[in-house]
Amino acid sequence: MARDLAPGSRTRRGRLRVYLGSAPGVGKTYRMLDEARRRQERGADVAVGWIECHGRRHTEGMLDGLETVPRLHRTYRGTEFEEMDLDAVLARRPSLVLVDELAHTNIPGGRHAKRWQDIEEILAAGIDVITTVNIQHLESLNDVVQKITGIPQRETVPDQVVRRADQLELVDMAPQALRRRMAHGNIYQAEKVDAALSHYFRVGNLTALRELALLWVAGRVDEGLREYRATHRIDRVWETRERVVVALTGGPEGQTLIRRAARIADRTAGGELVAVHITRSDGLAGASPGNLAEQRQLVESLGGSYHVVVGDDIPTALLSFARAHDATQLVLGTSRRGRTNRFLTGPGIGETTVDASEDIDVHMVTHEFSGRGRLPSLGRRHSTRRTVAGYAAGLVLPVLLTLGLSHAGLNLTTDALIFQLGVVVVALLGGSASALLASVAASLLLNYYFIPPVHTFTITEPNNVIALAVFAAVALTVSTVVDHATRLTARAARATAEAETLSTLAGSVLRGADALPALLEKSRTAFSMDSAALLERTGGTVIARSDSGADPVADREVTELPVGADALLVLTGRRLPAADQRVLIAFAAHVAAALERDRLATAAAEVEPIKAADRMRTALLAAVSHDLRTPLAAALASVGSLRSPDVEFSDQDRAELLATADESLLKLNRLVDNLLDLSRLQAGALVLHLQPTHLDEVLPRALDSLADPHAPVQPLDLATVPPVLADPPLLERVLANVITNALRHNAPGAPVLVTASTHAARVEIRIVDRGPGIPTEDRDRVFLPFQRLGDTDNTTGVGLGLALSRGLAEAMDGTLEVEDTPGGGTTMLLTLPAAGPSQDGQE
Repeated sequence: MARDLAPGSRTRRGRLRVYLGSAPGVGKTYRMLDEARRRQERGADVAVGWIECHGRRHTEGMLDGLETVPRLHRTYRGTEFEEMDLDAVLARRPSLVLVDELAHTNIPGGRHAKRWQDIEEILAAGIDVITTVNIQHLESLNDVVQKITGIPQRETVPDQVVRRADQLELVDMAPQALRRRMAHGNIYQAEKVDAALSHYFRVGNLTALRELALLWVAGRVDEGLREYRATHRIDRVWETRERVVVALTGGPEGQTLIRRAARIADRTAGGELVAVHITRSDGLAGASPGNLAEQRQLVESLGGSYHVVVGDDIPTALLSFARAHDATQLVLGTSRRGRTNRFLTGPGIGETTVDASEDIDVHMVTHEFSGRGRLPSLGRRHSTRRTVAGYAAGLVLPVLLTLGLSHAGLNLTTDALIFQLGVVVVALLGGSASALLASVAASLLLNYYFIPPVHTFTITEPNNVIALAVFAAVALTVSTVVDHATRLTARAARATAEAETLSTLAGSVLRGADALPALLEKSRTAFSMDSAALLERTGGTVIARSDSGADPVADREVTELPVGADALLVLTGRRLPAADQRVLIAFAAHVAAALERDRLATAAAEVEPIKAADRMRTALLAAVSHDLRTPLAAALASVGSLRSPDVEFSDQDRAELLATADESLLKLNRLVDNLLDLSRLQAGALVLHLQPTHLDEVLPRALDSLADPHAPVQPLDLATVPPVLADPPLLERVLANVITNALRHNAPGAPVLVTASTHAARVEIRIVDRGPGIPTEDRDRVFLPFQRLGDTDNTTGVGLGLALSRGLAEAMDGTLEVEDTPGGGTTMLLTLPAAGPSQDGQE
């Protein structure tokens, strides 16, 4: 009930209903008005606070019979704008008010900067509100939408505003259906349809926005379900969809478990794979960081997510995690412990988890490492030197203390405390085993030399017996605690050092081109080695090397580790302990990745000149076989006719033949010049003069070169886009050629449109005709030499052909593709890099 009260008052807070659209034009406003009419028919007092119909007649028709609150007129910078009159809505006080465009920014001068803040005030007054918003206006998705569409959204609304809605309804439509609505003029005005369909309303954009909307709403539904279950104290798992949690220990069986869990998740549509590793809070778990890194990579490659949870009671922590993620199935590996180990230590993690799993299905997966574990270690493993020193100190230190205290004249309590301090020192040096030896020795010496009667092991006073027993117990307890604390400190220091090393390693990899030398240098210095080298397995060729610069020392240890399938990481210097070798595995994995990246980059660099030469060769052959033929044939025919002795031409006929020959030879000369430039470019002897080029400057020159300079060509919005990075003469030839092709196939009387827009960091130029169009299966064929639509006319048109145009476009780092024109026809899409930042202003 408290949720329904407005803050600071006893007024019932209004209820908010939001229609969330996957894209503009899906029908949010229409659905809102339909709901309002339905409620009005049921007797509700409904008023329209703000509706934006965008000139859509079907939406405007839905307003009939609904009361509209008069709008507020506000002047800003000399222009008059209309806004929702918030005060008028509050004074009218209907039971339900309709407010369109939740993310709208109000004109400065009002009470609130955003419309959603107006709605908050209306809700606080106890008035129900129905509103609309598109998925691209949610604040958390702003950057994602900009990457998809290339358009920054300046008007956003906090996600929490929409999440707090009492009712949320998704208004969705298939991309193809939405594009048909657009083409029929049901969304935007006719002059905006072509630009919208070819830019924001692409099928790919609409599909991605639709997926975003579905996922966001699904997350909101999932939140509501969890809230409902928490409110009603429902602990059981509701199997709304399969979530498979796989528990990883960092052992070698991890990859088997992950693949088995992935297969289980894939059996049902929408199955989700979640991997979790439970680490103890004291950090003493013996998981291999290298194994966990490989397993995490495998999980993510299979589309799953990886988590690390801290918990000392592993079965409880594992089941709590699974229930928190609504897991339906849990995958565990069978124990690696042997029979003797299981007999001594009791039920394992798997058995305990199965007993407590309740409604979660648990899969115990066998693997090749089952039952091959060893007995647990009963103490800390020290180096041999420290172990020997600990035992020696356990025997010698009590004797030395006895010699010193026998002449000191202290009381029994002080003597016992000093012996106890000696036991703690031995525990720090050699661990709990040597401390146990020191405790026994100290107890015997304390009894023999300091407890009456002295020089005998007999104790006459009962109090002294109790004191000696307490001394032994305290000495053992303190030594055990000190040994445990020492282990924790050493493990924490080791973990910190490993984390710092791996963090530095990651930084070295992210540096880019010099990752491989940086990794070798880091591996050499991190492990205090003399040298680190990357060698080929066959032949031993050195790929990369890092040396300390010191003189080589004989009999140095050599550590080899495989890197990928055909390389070895070789470290020369000291002998590496097992703990260091564990971190070295992670280094080797990163070295392998860096090596593979270098090889791929080298291969790509080698292939790129071949690809460029192939493109130029294709364009050259296209021009030779197609564009040289027409002017050469015309010139030969004209000259041959003039030289013929059998025909007498009039002065007018002679002039026409000479003009034809002159025109054909001029065209031939231009073509030869272009072909020479292309041959030089192919040979690397000609550098493209790429420079910022304005389309509104190049297009007139391209139109002047057409056979009919007065052909119906209509440029639109060319001055509003940034300049492109191109070679002006080559761009002129491409435009002239593509426009000529469009004019040849255009519908009679219809102009060819030339439009431009920006998308990300590229400029898209569209040459639009209203001809018969090109079937999808023939779109690649039109770029082959001698191709005309339907192959019905192979004599008209002047230019380098579409094959050459595509080659020139690709030489300038551009593309030339074919699209359908909405309503019929063909659109040639020429894409070139922008010379400066994108200035797209569409909202």
